[in-house]
Amino acid sequence: MPDLITESFIKLENYCDLEGFKGWDPYDGLNSRLFQSIPVLKNKRLFRLMWIQVFKRSPVNLRNFTGVKKDYNPKALGLFLSGYSILYSQTRMKKYLEKIHFLSEKILELQNRNWSGACWGYNFDWQARAFFQPKHTPTVVASVYVASALLDAFEITRDEILLKTARSTCDFILKDLNRTNDKHGNFAFSYSPLDSSVVYNASLLGSRLLARVYGFTHEAELIVPAQKSIAYCISQQKEDGSWSYGTLPFHQWIDNFHTGFNLECISDYMKYSQDYTCTDSLNKGFAYYISHFFTPEGISKYYNNAIYPVDIHAPAQFIITLDKLNQLSNHKELAEKVLTWTIENMQSKTGYFYFQLKKHSVSKIPFMRWSQAWMFYALATYKKSNDSNQNKYL
Repeated sequence: MPDLITESFIKLENYCDLEGFKGWDPYDGLNSRLFQSIPVLKNKRLFRLMWIQVFKRSPVNLRNFTGVKKDYNPKALGLFLSGYSILYSQTRMKKYLEKIHFLSEKILELQNRNWSGACWGYNFDWQARAFFQPKHTPTVVASVYVASALLDAFEITRDEILLKTARSTCDFILKDLNRTNDKHGNFAFSYSPLDSSVVYNASLLGSRLLARVYGFTHEAELIVPAQKSIAYCISQQKEDGSWSYGTLPFHQWIDNFHTGFNLECISDYMKYSQDYTCTDSLNKGFAYYISHFFTPEGISKYYNNAIYPVDIHAPAQFIITLDKLNQLSNHKELAEKVLTWTIENMQSKTGYFYFQLKKHSVSKIPFMRWSQAWMFYALATYKKSNDSNQNKYL
């Protein structure tokens, strides 16, 4: 098993390095030069939504034909940076430190400076059912993963600009995101400054970063809103331990990796805040997660009630969730089954991981953010845990 993972990781690392960490994305269809050249399409919400969905769902990669270029995605760079920070911490190898410096500098270069604090968005226009996000619009999801990666790098390099930038991202969260309040004085952060939607994993990510930066600065102005936003999302947890994706009528599904995000964020909040009042919620959520989203043979189900599409996000997040909750050793057998099945069924011979397996088709498009960055981070995380366990017996 370790040999299989090591070989898989080496192939993936080589692929991403050769690509220079640039790539396509499931949602980058609106970057198409063809689409942008037709005003009647690009100016209509319905056409934007349909175009994106065709690009996302098609097993054939339409990007070369329609003029979508590979590019840097800040969130992908953040995930790679977190992965390389793990690798350097374990090995102290110079080549990993060089990657940390490169990725940190590129991330700082790509930040959006038009808001109250450091923030990042995606490198494409994005039309969702709930809202439209122009290219580079900062979101809490992208910004938190990037800022968290900068903190990972800071703990290695002690470069104060990295900590300062992550602290600045807290200003973006607190000052620019909209809030949905409940009757108890708790609230959820919006996905971006341009919408007021409630997506639980997005709000929890904001809480997680506030708590982690609080661990460095001990500012009450960070931990108090983190507590309130955590409390809001926990109040929305279902009796069986699950969460729907969000509050809107078309956000009522329950899926694998967003559940993992929720659990990871609550666990990190507890770690950095030393507030353990949500322990029962975390335990109940994890019990639901581990029992509903993985088959005995190691297939990561997308939904709580359906396997397909098997999405690469799910097995990647599984490893990260187990690690964050200190559950990897307790579920090592299932983790190995999930990784084995994923590597054997979703990794190409050239090293990259596929996007999705559907019941009657497969999307093998090599998306950099959605697939490669997540699996890189997950495999680095697994290697860290496996190496640590082995060292106990040396």
